[in-house]
Amino acid sequence: MALRTRVGAGLVGILVAVGALAAQAQDVGELFRNINPSVVVVRAKGREVTAARGISTFKETGSGVLISADGKVMTAAHVVHSMDEITVEFLGGETIGARVIESEPAADVSLLQLERVPTGAKVARLGDSDNVRVGNQVVVVGAPYGLSYSLSVGWISAKWPPNTVHRAMPLAEFFQTNATINTGNSGGPMFTMAGEVVGIVSHIISKSGGSEGLGFVVTIKTARELLIERKSIWGGLEGTMLTGELAEIFNVPGGGGYLVKTAAKGSPAWNAGVLGGDRAATINGQEIVVHGDIILEAAGITLQAADDMTKIREKLGTMTAGQTFKFRVLRAGKVVELTGTLP
Repeated sequence: MALRTRVGAGLVGILVAVGALAAQAQDVGELFRNINPSVVVVRAKGREVTAARGISTFKETGSGVLISADGKVMTAAHVVHSMDEITVEFLGGETIGARVIESEPAADVSLLQLERVPTGAKVARLGDSDNVRVGNQVVVVGAPYGLSYSLSVGWISAKWPPNTVHRAMPLAEFFQTNATINTGNSGGPMFTMAGEVVGIVSHIISKSGGSEGLGFVVTIKTARELLIERKSIWGGLEGTMLTGELAEIFNVPGGGGYLVKTAAKGSPAWNAGVLGGDRAATINGQEIVVHGDIILEAAGITLQAADDMTKIREKLGTMTAGQTFKFRVLRAGKVVELTGTLP
């Protein structure tokens, strides 16, 4: 009788566990259906310069999330920051033009403005990433390898304060997650099980090039602070900071400057006439795009170190739309002054 009781209790326990797993799967499925209309696929076109091909065009695919009824979309800066053309695809395939209005590469977050918001699109709810703890379950929706609206489920593995994980992104607070993240997920939202966005997917650390459980997601606290609460001006520039030996090689007056690789079409830098490079050279083992303008000064701030670009964006953020500012650039051995206008 005791054995029969134990067996019966064991069967009940198994049935309860199976039922719990089924309920959890159903909950995730329902969550996915609720959040999917707020997720977008971001497709961008840009220019790159290589020693083999010179200037050529390339395409980038990422993800994003609609955060306002007037058509603002959060995504990753590395997907859109220096791109010439951006479109956003919604659930169902409708494609809308977009432009960058805010961007902070030092945290890998950007804000897009859509030309219009399609019928059926849903605005995501932004959560409080400070309340997210290691061990919390999360879901990521995006377009890994271009496979639109793919779901992955995982847990928060760690939380990293700014300037601890990625030297090129010192302003970003990161969640580490084991939810599967691959190329194309970048810029996509990470949701809590309550359906609130608590992060924007940034990058993975991988030896194989694929997901290895080391995915890094910028917290929504960082994204909110840099893109909504304060103005992170989009300059549309990509390039190389010249200091020390590199500044000497390029004969930069003053000992520092920013060598422009590309200026995105329609950006304040492009409209001011800043020129990007058109060929590549290998210097000290590093391939660098050359023959572009070297920015010596912008908005009254002289460029001497990498964080001076952040200082320039911060200063421009205090200015009003339509206000002008000056660039001083070194072009073909001569210092040229250009005038930019804040959008």
